[in-house]
Amino acid sequence: MSKILAGTKTTRMELLRLKNRMRLAERGHNLLKEKRDSLIMEFFNAIAEIKEARNVVEDTLSEAFSSLTQAKMVMGPSRVIEFAYASKVRTDISIATRSMMGVRVPVMTVEQHVPELPYSLPDSSARLDTMSIKFREALKSLTKLAEIESTVKRLALEIERTKRRVSALETIVIPRLDATARFVRLALEEREREDFIRLKMIRDRMDMD
Repeated sequence: MSKILAGTKTTRMELLRLKNRMRLAERGHNLLKEKRDSLIMEFFNAIAEIKEARNVVEDTLSEAFSSLTQAKMVMGPSRVIEFAYASKVRTDISIATRSMMGVRVPVMTVEQHVPELPYSLPDSSARLDTMSIKFREALKSLTKLAEIESTVKRLALEIERTKRRVSALETIVIPRLDATARFVRLALEEREREDFIRLKMIRDRMDMD
């Protein structure tokens, strides 16, 4: 049996207040259930995006390392390393946030600054250019995957929090408010019966007199 709220007064004003709290709790419960369901839908959408993003990462990394192998075969490993150190390509990653059903999720942007002559040495191979492009593409795909995975984690945490709140309203708050309202209503009805009997007894005595 649900516990009666402490400090409850058996008055009509208290009963009205409890009914108002009950309506608010039920409305909040419905809104939280809707939010939970929407979050779950967004969560599974993001899970599907993760699978696709991981496939893209695997493909772009495979192409990047394949082009690296080809560049090493043409130029030699030491020359590739030398050109890598001499590269003037710069990459910046910025992180902002956006709201998804009230949850702040990351938005990651990759900005790549590639000069017309990204290498300081003039005798580079076209394989090196291809390798550079492929690794820049791989970086973009990795950044996108990190963004989606972070979104999934944050959605999962919010879903768990929302579930706990829904459960608390269903199993504790609303039943306790309902039990307390019934307690007050029964107390008022009992008081009305007692008042009715008392008045009837007074009338009977007055009639006898």
